[in-house]
Amino acid sequence: MTLPIALQHLTRDGWLLIATRFVRLFAYGALSVVLVFYLVGIGLSQPQTGMLLTLTLVGDTVVSLYLTTRADRIGRRRMLIVGAVLMAVAGLVFASTKNLWLLVLAGTVGVISPSGNEVGPFLPIEQAALSHVVTDRTRTEVLAWYTLAGSFATALGALAAGSATRVLQTTVMTPVSSYRMAVLLYAALGVILAVLFSRLSRAAEATTLGQKRTFQATFAGLSGLDQSRNVVVKLSALFALDSFGGGFVIQSFAAYWFYLRFGVDPGTLGAIFFWANIFAGISALLASRLASRYGLIKTMVATHLPSNILLILVPLMPTLSLAVLVLLVRFSISQMDVPTRQSYIMAVVSPDERAAAAGITGVARTLGAAVSPLFVGFMFARPALINLPFFIAGTLKITYDLLLYRAFVSVRPPEEMQR
Repeated sequence: MTLPIALQHLTRDGWLLIATRFVRLFAYGALSVVLVFYLVGIGLSQPQTGMLLTLTLVGDTVVSLYLTTRADRIGRRRMLIVGAVLMAVAGLVFASTKNLWLLVLAGTVGVISPSGNEVGPFLPIEQAALSHVVTDRTRTEVLAWYTLAGSFATALGALAAGSATRVLQTTVMTPVSSYRMAVLLYAALGVILAVLFSRLSRAAEATTLGQKRTFQATFAGLSGLDQSRNVVVKLSALFALDSFGGGFVIQSFAAYWFYLRFGVDPGTLGAIFFWANIFAGISALLASRLASRYGLIKTMVATHLPSNILLILVPLMPTLSLAVLVLLVRFSISQMDVPTRQSYIMAVVSPDERAAAAGITGVARTLGAAVSPLFVGFMFARPALINLPFFIAGTLKITYDLLLYRAFVSVRPPEEMQR
């Protein structure tokens, strides 16, 4: 079998970064299916769980900003290793205590993903490194395969955690103990991630003084972005809105909603989100083909808009089968904007500001998503409101799509200017 042209010339570091994404997203996917079940099982109330997840995402934002703004000056590899260690430590603390404030401390300082999606410093640094080793014309396709690897890993993690906890509960463990095993797996994969990051070569590091200056200045805020400042500020605001909406239906809460609404057990939930993430990953490859024909912004909006309409329809379905069907159809197009979004950011900013731009827009997304779980926890505590998060999320994300198209349809990346 011949590799796609975009992957044939990837360096060892490029393949290693795809591998680290796979390991990380497997851990995120495994944790997301059981995290809310685990936290409720060890005695936290639903509002306390929402507060904890909100503070966790806020902490991830602080960690991400601190590490990404130093990555090119101190070393990308070093910062990635630090992030992996914080991921492992957070998992160990979550598995070993029921104390709310110790959990808050670990979730805030460490790296925990309640959504099954990227958090922490990893994505911005990896994204910038990958974009430096590919051409403009292959960038979107490489990022599509990078996204596909993450989606497949999230799917396998969700399936593994759901299946393993069900087996353990029917043989030797209580439900809470089985969920704790998934949390310990998360910590172990953080250690493996640190080892893999240690294998990155110097070629993955920033090499120009301009890049190092950018990150040094970014510590003071957006001043590290010179030519790209305006576009990054606008994109960050829009991405924060999109993530604020998405935060109402992060995978942990979506899984728990299926339990509240239809009584679905974690094993079945693992299978549901396995297929959801598989469909999402496959769609990423199609996104690169659509983008090459219609453009990045048009592809982002044209695929994201209908997916958000489907999101609103999920809680309106009267049966589990229909709700799962709508969810899967939604996932089959919902992630097409991910590689196109990443590619667009890398394309419209100056090459020596890519890492800073990725870090700042990533922080904006995490901040946007951080507030939502606090509200969802209170909604889930009231049976009459458990469907409301889907309606809020869909509406906000549709608003984002329309605003993004209006603001950026005329701002074209270099590869589209050459057509």
